[in-house]
Amino acid sequence: MSSINMGRVVVGGLVAGLLINVSEFVLNAVVLANDMNAAMAALNRPPVDNRMIVWFVLLAFGIGIMAVWVYAAVRPRFGPGVQTAVCASLVIWGLAYLYPNLTFIVLGLFPTRLMIMATVWGLVEVLVAGVAGAWIYTEA
Repeated sequence: MSSINMGRVVVGGLVAGLLINVSEFVLNAVVLANDMNAAMAALNRPPVDNRMIVWFVLLAFGIGIMAVWVYAAVRPRFGPGVQTAVCASLVIWGLAYLYPNLTFIVLGLFPTRLMIMATVWGLVEVLVAGVAGAWIYTEA
C-alpha cells in the first residue's frame, strides 16, 4: 500500500477550497445575505464582519484539503475516479454541512429554510470542489 502524496493533497485541497470559497461568497454575500443578517439580528448578534470572513475563508480551504485527503485515503480501496471523489465528498458534506446545520435547526438557532438552502447548496459545492481536487491528486 502506497502512502498519501501530501503535496498533491494540499494542492488539490487548495483548488477545492478556492471553489468552496467562491461558492460560499455567492451564497452568503448575494443569495442569503439579507436572510443571514436577519437571523444574526434575531440572535442579538452583529452581522458577519471581515474578521469572521477571514476565518470562514481559512475554514473553507481546510474543508477542501480534508476532502482531498479523504479521497486519497479511500482511493486504494475504491479506486481512482469521480465515484470515489463523490464518496469522499459526501463524507465531508455530512460532517461539515449536514450534521451542524441539522443541529442548528433542532436547536432553533437559525431558520429552517435558511439552513436547508445552505445545506443543499453545500452539497453541490462540496461535490464539485471534491471532484476538482481529486482530479488534481495523484499518487507519488
